[in-house]
Amino acid sequence: MKKDLLNISDISKEEFLALIDKAIDMKKNPQDYLTAMKDKTLLMIFEKPSLRTRLSFEVAMTQLGGHAIFYSIKDSPLGKKESISDTAKTSSRFVDITMIRAKKQSDIRELAENSSVPVIDALSDYAHPCQIVADFQTMKEKGKDLEKMKFAYLGNGNNNVTYDLMRACAMLGCTCYVGCPAEEEFNVEKKVLEEVNALAAASGAKIVVTQDASEAAKDADVVYTDTWVNYGIPLEQMEARAKKLMPYQVNSERMKEAKPDAIFMNCLPAMRGKEQTAEVIDGPQSVVFDEAENRLHAQKSIMVTLYENNKK
Repeated sequence: MKKDLLNISDISKEEFLALIDKAIDMKKNPQDYLTAMKDKTLLMIFEKPSLRTRLSFEVAMTQLGGHAIFYSIKDSPLGKKESISDTAKTSSRFVDITMIRAKKQSDIRELAENSSVPVIDALSDYAHPCQIVADFQTMKEKGKDLEKMKFAYLGNGNNNVTYDLMRACAMLGCTCYVGCPAEEEFNVEKKVLEEVNALAAASGAKIVVTQDASEAAKDADVVYTDTWVNYGIPLEQMEARAKKLMPYQVNSERMKEAKPDAIFMNCLPAMRGKEQTAEVIDGPQSVVFDEAENRLHAQKSIMVTLYENNKK
C-alpha cells in the first residue's frame, strides 16, 4: 500500500518511533542495509536549493545500493510547463520513490495524489518531516526521553520546521514551548495551532506558544532554534527582522535557564550572532553537526520504510 510522508503527522506515533529506531540501527549497522534499495531509483525534485538535503539523499541511496537523480525545476516552474499531475504520472513510470523540495505543500500533495510511488516532502512551506525524524533521532541518542521531555523552540514561530516540531511533540505527548514574537509574521499560524492542539488533546501533550523567551527555555531538555533568514525574505528587511527576533536569540544566559544537561539544536544553516551566539553553537551543549549527520540515517529509514510499504 502506497504511503507518503508529507508532514510528520501523516504517520502515527508508533510509525514515527519506528522510523527513529530504524535510523539508529542503520547508523550502527550500515552493513545490514547495503542492498536495501538495490537497483532502485530515487527522483529528487528541487524547486528550492539545499546543501544537506541533496547530499544526504544522494549518499543515502548510494549506500543502500540504489541511484538518485537530481532534477532542478528552477528554470521550469512546477506545474507551469507541464501539469503537476502529468509530472507525477510520468515520473512514476520510471522511478521507485520521489522526494521533492518545493515552495508550496499544496503542490507536493497534488504530486503525491497522482504518483503511484511514495512521495517525500523534503521541505515545503508547512513541513519538513525528514528534518524532524533526524532531530528526534538525535534527541534519543543524547539520552532524552522523547515522551516526557520539555522541548523549547526560540525564534521565528512562523516556520515550516517549527510546525513539524510542534506536530511531533504533540503526537508524542511531551511538553513543547515555542517562544516567538507576537507579530503575525513571526507567530504560529492559527490553523497550525489548531491542528497541533488536536494532536495534543489525544496524546496529553502540553503545547504553549509564548512571547516570554525565559518561560520557554526554563528547565528545557532541548533548546532549538532556526535561521532568521527565511527563503523569500529580501535581505534589506533582515535588519528590522533581526531587531524583533533578538530577544529570542539563544545565548549562554538563555542556555543557563534550561536544564544543566540540555542540548542545543539548529537544523542549519546557522548565522552566529543572529539566532544563536557562537559560544552556544560551537560550545559543549551543541549537537548541531550530529543532527546534520543524522539526516543521512533518517532519510535511509524513511525511504526504505516507504518503499517496503509500497510493495505490500
